[in-house]
Amino acid sequence: MELEKELERVLGQVPFLKVNPPRKILIQEVIAYREALVSKSGALATWTPPESTGRRPEDTYIVDRPEIHEKVDWHSPYCIPMAPETFEMLLADALTTLAKKARLYLTERVLGADSHYALLVRTVTDRALTALFTDNMFRPVPKDLTCSVFWEKPFTLIALPYDKLSPKKYEGRLRVDPKRGGTSDIAVVMDFVERVGIVYGSAYLGSVKKLMFTVMNFLLPEHGVLPIHGAANVGPAGDCALFLGLSGTGKTSLSTDPERVLIGDDEHGWGEDGIFNFEWGCYAKMIDLDPEKEPDIYWAVMHEADPLEHGAIVENAMIYPDGTFDFRDRRLTENSRASYPLTFLRNADPRGLAGHPKVMFFLAADAHGVLPPIARLEPEQAMFWFLLGYTSRLAGTEIGVIEPRSTFSRFFGAPFMPRLPQDYIGLLEEYLRRHGTQVYLVNTGWIGGPYGVGERIDIRLTRMMVRAALSGELARVNYCKDALFHLWVPEECPGVPPELLWPEKTWRDKSAYRVKAEKLAQDFQREFEKSFAGLVHPKVAAQCPGQSKKPPA
Repeated sequence: MELEKELERVLGQVPFLKVNPPRKILIQEVIAYREALVSKSGALATWTPPESTGRRPEDTYIVDRPEIHEKVDWHSPYCIPMAPETFEMLLADALTTLAKKARLYLTERVLGADSHYALLVRTVTDRALTALFTDNMFRPVPKDLTCSVFWEKPFTLIALPYDKLSPKKYEGRLRVDPKRGGTSDIAVVMDFVERVGIVYGSAYLGSVKKLMFTVMNFLLPEHGVLPIHGAANVGPAGDCALFLGLSGTGKTSLSTDPERVLIGDDEHGWGEDGIFNFEWGCYAKMIDLDPEKEPDIYWAVMHEADPLEHGAIVENAMIYPDGTFDFRDRRLTENSRASYPLTFLRNADPRGLAGHPKVMFFLAADAHGVLPPIARLEPEQAMFWFLLGYTSRLAGTEIGVIEPRSTFSRFFGAPFMPRLPQDYIGLLEEYLRRHGTQVYLVNTGWIGGPYGVGERIDIRLTRMMVRAALSGELARVNYCKDALFHLWVPEECPGVPPELLWPEKTWRDKSAYRVKAEKLAQDFQREFEKSFAGLVHPKVAAQCPGQSKKPPA
């Protein structure tokens, strides 16, 4: 199918087509068509159906074509192949559905603040809210786009969030959804070769965001750029810091620091000239948002403005008849979100560019409560923890996850890293060694016991530790080696009680701590043996928790 011609034909016959409408017009139509309500602050409030309160990894596919077959890690549970013939059916259905719509929106934005790697994205949707989301999250088209390595082939994204596929038609082609009792009626699909994406049936706005993140993460390594699932900010001296972690580990909260300029909160590339943001906005978790602990995020969403000047989108958060939000209410989902442009933050640089990072933080929300709140990583340790990407998956981010559980997500973003592991780990090793970046592991999870017994570490204490690392203060203190996890734990940190730095000291039951720690170490060993044994240098493999053998010289 010649998509460009077919899409042009469809767009030409729709009664009302708006191409790159002004932001105010999009907001106006979101309100007029009741796709969202206006809150007291002027932000927009919307809710999705129950099946669309998070990403749907089991319904997310990659079109398996010969050109990319050897480059995709099909062993990953997140890389689900789709036959080209099935994708052609899906694309035809999407175009047919678009042609029946009374109104359509087409937005043209890019991903990638560095124009050399900017990917033009043409989003076609029947929802003004989805179009506004791309205006919030994707970047304006730069004047020098022609210098991009992707200039000759832009990406087309078709989003039909509230339409469903025919299960009967796709029987045997899409997965069987146990909750439906039959073939799934939702599909999120990427074609890396033809550069087409389809979101069919998922109203979760994060489906649009993460589809495009995955596309960038596939395309960029071939051009020497390491894609990073993390945030970036810059200090007064121009020193860049990276914060890597899965959703809910604190990327947005820790990187949004009034003393540092935010470059971006989630998606970046590390290339020859430094760090660049993929996006134009933030997509922050709102559950339990505290205006005292996270004042910048709170202000970005809750500052009062005329609705047509606001445009922040609050997704799946409780709102009362007087227009006020209750971010503590989790009855619909733990995964309430807010989308807003970086320009809404009082200390952000929407240019999205920074130099090479001086410090890098790996964030893990450890539900076992056994990892130290902060630890220094030597290069081989950094390679290991980057490869394993340990954290505890938090409730609400994916359908069916209702309480935290341990998970290993390579590169702190396995669902979005479709290439072979060597492609990513090789680039990280090259850039770490070339630029001397210091790496720290930060536990933003539980202390004093596991989830349900202990408590989550106060983000204010975590910020003190992060700032001590950024200022260089942690480089001047003594460290003690955690023999089980092979981590260098500081003996002191300004503003932090010393007993909090060593996890075992925060547990009342020391024997219970040791049992839990040994169990987590065994989990690491099983995961490493299953997924990565033989793929990395022995010095990196020796950093696996519980591993006591000395690596070869």
